Amino acid sequence: MLGLPSDIWVPIQLTIELAAITTLSLLVVATPLAWWLARSRAAWKEGVAAIVSLPIVLPPTVLGFYLLILLGPDGPGGAIASLWGARTLAFTFTGLVIGSIVSSMPFVVQPIRNAFAAIGDRPLEVAATLRASPRRAFWTVALPLASPGLLTGAVLGFAHTVGEFGVVLMIGGNIPGRTRVMSTAIFDFVETMRWRDANMLAGGMVAFAFAVILSMILLEKRFARARA
Repeated sequence: MLGLPSDIWVPIQLTIELAAITTLSLLVVATPLAWWLARSRAAWKEGVAAIVSLPIVLPPTVLGFYLLILLGPDGPGGAIASLWGARTLAFTFTGLVIGSIVSSMPFVVQPIRNAFAAIGDRPLEVAATLRASPRRAFWTVALPLASPGLLTGAVLGFAHTVGEFGVVLMIGGNIPGRTRVMSTAIFDFVETMRWRDANMLAGGMVAFAFAVILSMILLEKRFARARA
C-alpha cells in the first residue's frame, strides 16, 4: 500500500491502530480520573496523582519490566488470557495497548485535570441553581468548558504512544505483523544495517513530531484568543 514494502507499511499501520485505540481508551479512563483529581478534597488524592505520573520519571525499562510481570503467565494478565485459552498478554497487541495506556496516562490526565481545575466553582454553582444534577452539570457545563484540555490530552497521548519505544519493546517484543511498531521497526532496521528503511521511518516520525508541536502551539494561541 502507498508503494511501501510490507515490512515498512505494516509497522506504520500497527502504530496508528495502537495509538488510536490507546488514545480513545485513555480519554474514557483519564477524564473521570482527572475530574476526581481536580475536584476531590481527599487528602490522599495527590498520592494517586503521583502514581499516575510515575511513567514520566521511571525509566521505560523499569516500567516495562513490571508490566511484563503483570501481563505474563504468572501475573493477572495470564489469568485474563486463560479465559480464551491463551497463556499470557505479553508479546500480544492487547498487551501493547495495556502498556501504552499505562505509559501515556500522565500525558492525558494532567492537561484534562488542569482544564477542569481552571473552570472553578462558579459555572457549576450556576448550573446547580438552575437545578442541573451533578451528572448533567458535568456533561453540559464542565466537559464543554474543559474541551481544550481534552484535545490537548488526546494529542499528547496519541503522540506519546506513537513515539514510545522502551515499554513496547519490553512487553511486545518485535514480532512482525503483531507487535512491531514504527519505533521498534527503526531499531530493527538499524541493527540489520537497513539505513534507507530506517531513515524513511525516522524521517516520518520527525515530521510527525514537528506537526504535533506546531499544532499544539497554534491551538494554544487559538484558545488564548478565545478566552480573551
